[in-house]
Amino acid sequence: MSNYQLYSLNSFATDFDQSLVCDVLIIGGGPAGTWAAWSAASAGARVVLVDKGYCGTSGCAAASGNGVWYVPPDSEAREAAMVSREALGGFLSNRDWMQQVLNQTYTNVNLLAEWGYPFPVDEEGKPYRRSLQGPEYMAIMRKQIKRAGVTILDHSPALQLLVDAEGAVAGATGVNRQKSEKWVVRAGAVIIATGGCAFLSKALGCNVLTGDGYLMAAEAGVEMSGMEFSNAYGISPAFSSVTKTLFYNWATFTYEDGTPIPGAGSQRGRSVIAQTLLTQPVYAILDQATEDMRSHMRKAQPNFFLPLDRAGIDPFTQRFPVTLRLEGTVRGTGGIRIVDHTCATSVQGLYAAGDAATRQLICGGFTGGGSHNAAWAISSGYCSGKSAAEYAQKLGEWGTQRSVQAVGKAGLTNDSQHQINTEEVIKATQAEVFPYDRNYFRNEKGLTESLQRLNHLWKEISTSQVDTHNIVRVREAAAMVATSRWMYSSALERKETRGMHKHLDYPEMDANQQHYLISGGLDQVWVKTEKIKKLEAVGV
Repeated sequence: MSNYQLYSLNSFATDFDQSLVCDVLIIGGGPAGTWAAWSAASAGARVVLVDKGYCGTSGCAAASGNGVWYVPPDSEAREAAMVSREALGGFLSNRDWMQQVLNQTYTNVNLLAEWGYPFPVDEEGKPYRRSLQGPEYMAIMRKQIKRAGVTILDHSPALQLLVDAEGAVAGATGVNRQKSEKWVVRAGAVIIATGGCAFLSKALGCNVLTGDGYLMAAEAGVEMSGMEFSNAYGISPAFSSVTKTLFYNWATFTYEDGTPIPGAGSQRGRSVIAQTLLTQPVYAILDQATEDMRSHMRKAQPNFFLPLDRAGIDPFTQRFPVTLRLEGTVRGTGGIRIVDHTCATSVQGLYAAGDAATRQLICGGFTGGGSHNAAWAISSGYCSGKSAAEYAQKLGEWGTQRSVQAVGKAGLTNDSQHQINTEEVIKATQAEVFPYDRNYFRNEKGLTESLQRLNHLWKEISTSQVDTHNIVRVREAAAMVATSRWMYSSALERKETRGMHKHLDYPEMDANQQHYLISGGLDQVWVKTEKIKKLEAVGV
């Protein structure tokens, strides 16, 4: 199938084992995707949701507990909530966006309670709604979207977007991993909710998050924003994938001989740990937790303790080795640029939500697990679903009958004899983004050298012969290479230290660089600046 030929509805559908038509197609089945699906269906749209895994269990949110930026509509409380992250994020957040997200998150979390989510109560008997347990949360979301009439395709990763003659997005194609069948969904609008990119680092719940949505969106012409804020690392036991870091607030970090590491438990502790890990092991012990806290901690985050229990380690009384695992843009703030309060991208018919979209609008250049990210997933998911439904409904039947073309390229071309070892490409990409002295602590020399190698990798994989037996892995590898190039190109352009972006050559924050960095391009990556603007209208 040529990537540049226009197809009518009937001729295009004959190339696939499964063909569906809908108003709104959602790619990704985590919190953002399921809220988008529920919102779009509630607005009267016919909705299809496709998930690389099983909607309700795959992704980082489903794997564990998540804090939520849930603040009641009290002016002082809301003001304090907005102020709390502004300095940490380098003053890149937008108050109008923050208010919109706080409003929608408060409404939707309360709706979860109505749906039966078992929120606990505090000592005064009041419901405590600032955290969600992933398994229960996502089970309810799957149940609700099915009840709303959403068609779910599990184990069905999308591979490429469809666009019409004007370049507007009109659906997607993909495969079913269990049946080895091809599918196509024609849609009036598409929402990318595929999460971020953690580069197969084995961080908890993140190995399905390889930047696939970024790649598909970029092939359709979408821009990225804040990709320099992409070097989030999570603390985990050295022998485990669990990167839940809250409990390390009660930890003492030591060298191998048991001597405490100065500054490792402070606000800048992760930098100290990373610096230490460059030359020697780091150990932790949760010895600052009281007896009463210990039982509560086990109930709040049971999976934090599971690998430790399996290893026969009592983390409250015994030291255990720790490491830092790259979580990239999953718990960074970079992602697809959205252009207005509807969560629309710069390409007609395409919307973005959750970790796939930039979060710097509400937390600038720094975030972490849950909290702001969880609130953003809820609110952007809801908003994008509502907006995409309205857009598709204006198109009417023409929206699913127009001629389309598939715009995916990397790893999908038939006219190349060049073959590539996908696993070698992945390992080579990881070698550029995993090391602390290359990604966590950045400098111009290291970034430039990495980019040269990554640009070569992109040339190799973008011109490789299609491998129908390994196509999902090829596209994942291509997405990771593309993501790393936007990351490092943006990092080179931000000649200062701001948020999580630590530039050793420019260790101070520069007031003249209080702007966003927009990036894009595939064969040739580009970066430009954008002023921080006020939100013109609050849509929800």
